[in-house]
Amino acid sequence: MGFFGFLLLGLLAGAIAKLILPGRQGGGWFVTLLLGVVGALLGGWIGGLIFGEGLTEFFAIRTWLLAIGGSIIVLLIYGLATGGRRAHHG
Repeated sequence: MGFFGFLLLGLLAGAIAKLILPGRQGGGWFVTLLLGVVGALLGGWIGGLIFGEGLTEFFAIRTWLLAIGGSIIVLLIYGLATGGRRAHHG
């Protein structure tokens, strides 16, 4: 998979992870791209450890499942790390 294919995979995986997780995580498209790319890397690494195969072809279902799963993990960690910084009005 090429560089731009991986960026597209990361952006879409990050967006899908945001749709799957409840609540508002915040962040715009750039944060979604970064979290998705990091998540895709994490998912590929975990897939390599568990299945012996990470991210392969762009259109392979395993690639998408690993990228989205990794993005969900990264998004959860991001939410925990930034959750206490939000301003509470009341």
